[in-house]
Amino acid sequence: MKVFKEEQRFKQTWLIIVLAICTIIPIVTIVQKYLKENATISTKELIVTIVVIIVSISMLFFFKLTTRIDDKGIHYQFFPFHFSMKLIPWNEIYKAGIRTYLPISEFGGWGLKGGFFFNKGREKAINVSGNIGIQLILKNGEKLLIGTQKKEEAISVLNTYKNKIQND
Repeated sequence: MKVFKEEQRFKQTWLIIVLAICTIIPIVTIVQKYLKENATISTKELIVTIVVIIVSISMLFFFKLTTRIDDKGIHYQFFPFHFSMKLIPWNEIYKAGIRTYLPISEFGGWGLKGGFFFNKGREKAINVSGNIGIQLILKNGEKLLIGTQKKEEAISVLNTYKNKIQND
């Protein structure tokens, strides 16, 4: 039995730089306001505000996309939105393959895109970085793209299980 496993996190350099700027600017502004003679902000408010800013921005680094392909089907989890692995069994998949996509123009960026809250009726995507994905077309007509950084491994494992996809 051949198994594909992958874990991805948001760790792009450009993202870390943007988040650092988005953390530093408000903290510096708040500290400057606090240090003025007639400050209206207390020490407690200053500390709570700084902690909230840092915790809010650092939450992004807890996000994790986990993908597994095995003889049962394709499993995925985008923590913290999914607390357990979701399984798409082979008998529910009409077509599976690897494709290059345009994250910003097709999905509005990276993350959990499409579905109930966003772009209802459009294709769903779960991605963390890059522009390569495992494209699934389900028998019920839904489309799901799961981002991957392991293109060749994913192609190899999908080829192993292509006989499990039965088009009725």
